[in-house]
Amino acid sequence: MRRREFITLVGGTAALPLAGVARAEAPSAALDAVLRDAVDKGVATGVVAMAADRGGKIIYEGAFGNADIAEKRPVRLDSMFRIASMTKAVTSTAALQLVEKGVFAVEDPVEKYLPQFKSIPVVEAFDAATGNYRLRPAKRPVTVRHLMTHTSGLGYGFTDPVTRDFKARPGEDVPVFLVFDPGERWLYSTSTDWLGRLVEKVSGTTLEDYFHDHVFVPLAMKDTSYFVPKDKQARVVTVDRRLADGSLTKDSMQPPMQGFTPIGGGGLTSTASDYLRFTRALLNDGELDGARLLSPASVRLMRENHIGDLGVPAQKSAIPERSDDFSFIDAGHDKWSLAFLITTSAVPGKRSAGSLSWGGIDNTYYWLDPARGITGTIMMQFLPFADRKALALYDSFERGVYRLADAGR
Repeated sequence: MRRREFITLVGGTAALPLAGVARAEAPSAALDAVLRDAVDKGVATGVVAMAADRGGKIIYEGAFGNADIAEKRPVRLDSMFRIASMTKAVTSTAALQLVEKGVFAVEDPVEKYLPQFKSIPVVEAFDAATGNYRLRPAKRPVTVRHLMTHTSGLGYGFTDPVTRDFKARPGEDVPVFLVFDPGERWLYSTSTDWLGRLVEKVSGTTLEDYFHDHVFVPLAMKDTSYFVPKDKQARVVTVDRRLADGSLTKDSMQPPMQGFTPIGGGGLTSTASDYLRFTRALLNDGELDGARLLSPASVRLMRENHIGDLGVPAQKSAIPERSDDFSFIDAGHDKWSLAFLITTSAVPGKRSAGSLSWGGIDNTYYWLDPARGITGTIMMQFLPFADRKALALYDSFERGVYRLADAGR
């Protein structure tokens, strides 16, 4: 039986012992030792970690372990990872680009563009044992803002048991349903998948093509895409799985590299350096190396709290094989912007108040600290999400980055 206590994402209480490693060595060597030791101890098969400031100075970079546990293929700085829900911030960026052009507004009802959301029902009661349920009309329409903030009432199968188990009665058409009324609470969900469909509908192109033309080419993110070209597939890190005894094994189901339908909530493959170009552009008010991604006003809007008095609560996993229970910096008090989790209070030794972050289900994580002008990502590749050991390593990496940044002053 899997543990049921909540795990805090980058909460700072379970860090690996950075301070105790190689005190006489340079700070970067100490962080190297922590990452290498973690791989040696089976925290992950391989890890790539990288951090930079908004000006492009590399604060840290390192790659340790293997990209394939079976083939013993070494992981490299340019190894490619399935970044899963790190895709969400790219989708939100694309949506805001279209808002800037006046194609749609954040307050628009989604049903204006996607007919599946017309007269969308709320599951008022559901009996998992019998499958019986009762539906009612939603009190208000789902808006684009609701999709961007995970307050739509949609769920994920691994964050909500009703979403996981609900099946419509024979002959009853329920293409989309909600588990609460829009705007009433926060639940991590498929909302960004639907935001991606909206981007495709109003832009008249696929997400793969839209992202390529409007995000990846302008930012020179040459190794980021949904579909991995054949000449790059040998660089892709395989997905592992943590077994009950704590060991890692190559997962029997590897995500496809071609021939699937892209969604807004996940599916991209990228590198640490590519994703840092994306986050650095947002640290620089929407511009990087002369390429304008978003206007400064849109980036400011993107960073603000958009859920009001609601908080982002801890999430209890409904599918332990996919994800453990997970919490955040300050569960219930953290906020959500139009793309990111917002850390409302500074974390000593780490990120500032107002920092932005999220991650992907295969234990890839990132943060942006606008106050300090620092961004970092750590990429591992295994299930389940929110693995305790992976999060401890993430915590140690972030602390090491700020030690290096402070030492460089």
